[in-house]
Amino acid sequence: MSGCQRMEAAFSPEGAGDIPAVMCYEGIFIRDHWQQITDRPWWHLYSPDIDEQLEWTSQYLRRVNLDWCQVTAFLPRSERQATGIEVADDAVYLVNSRTGERRRLKPPRVGGWDPAGVSRAIRPGRLPETVQEVDQAIPTAMPFDAAAFAAEGRDGLARRKMSGPGKGLYPLAAATSAFNSLYWTWGFEGTMALVGERPDLARHACERVTDAAIQHVGLAAAIGAKAVWIEEMMTDMISPAAYERIVAPALRRQIQATRNAGIRSIYYFCGNPWPKLEQILSVGADALALEESKKDFKIDIEDVVKAVDGRCTVFGNLDAVGVLQDGSEEQLRAEIARQIAAGRANGSRFVTCLGSPVTPDTTVQRVRLYSDLAHELGRRR
Repeated sequence: MSGCQRMEAAFSPEGAGDIPAVMCYEGIFIRDHWQQITDRPWWHLYSPDIDEQLEWTSQYLRRVNLDWCQVTAFLPRSERQATGIEVADDAVYLVNSRTGERRRLKPPRVGGWDPAGVSRAIRPGRLPETVQEVDQAIPTAMPFDAAAFAAEGRDGLARRKMSGPGKGLYPLAAATSAFNSLYWTWGFEGTMALVGERPDLARHACERVTDAAIQHVGLAAAIGAKAVWIEEMMTDMISPAAYERIVAPALRRQIQATRNAGIRSIYYFCGNPWPKLEQILSVGADALALEESKKDFKIDIEDVVKAVDGRCTVFGNLDAVGVLQDGSEEQLRAEIARQIAAGRANGSRFVTCLGSPVTPDTTVQRVRLYSDLAHELGRRR
């Protein structure tokens, strides 16, 4: 049975005979473990050459043996033809022959690295006071043009990945919730201030950002994704009433759009879910993924399965530090077995997963052991 078949079964009403194994935040893992996952030079991560992208991807996928891989949009064909990598004595550069642009590249930085250079604290001068000011801050989302997207060859890398090194695996696209996206306009403090002081504007902003999120669903479908991982942060810090009024309506629209496109939705809620778990489930995602127990809250997978009560697929939340990184092989085996047993109680609508990203100190060999043990213990006896 292929990884894609195992994943499809985990989403089905009948559940999975063989439980699949995945990890969240594949990009972070690749960033932190580049020299362990491939012998290709680090600048191939930026390469506009699809063949070079596929070379390192093939080595990576063989080393981890998981059941899915992430797909993304790629450079337009014209941009790829005009762009190359120049390795100089002092540095490595991405060079555009058409525009003359020459951008210095930086190697992956273990524990923290931002390829787009956009990570920053957002501190707006003032918050919006009217609907019109919200609309000015959040531009109208342009309709996604699937035909133009394909004509430009922007689906090229994803299509070749899934017919090549990723053949038989489950293609996943990354997404984010509307509320999560508000950070990039008003920052953490500003977003929370809107929720507390102007919930009407916060809700309108969420609805407006959801239009862009729905266009992203079209992109995910265009690159062949079968599911989107919808990341949700900050909402464990607002009240259940604020979640229901501001966050949930936008999420329901986003999730319905994925369903209309024939794509599964995996809702990854960060933080303590218990005060609003019923509301979280009410948004209608095909699967729920949660963090492991940490900070001042406990999320036991058996409690999660009991609360979900078969209403959706559940992703595991194996402890990425205490078990995957620091536990013995016996502890890792025992925890995987416990998680899978809990998943069987959800009608085998379950996917073995981590609650958080793989840490820099966790070796690729350890991740491979995790996936191999999960496949072994997840077989229907």
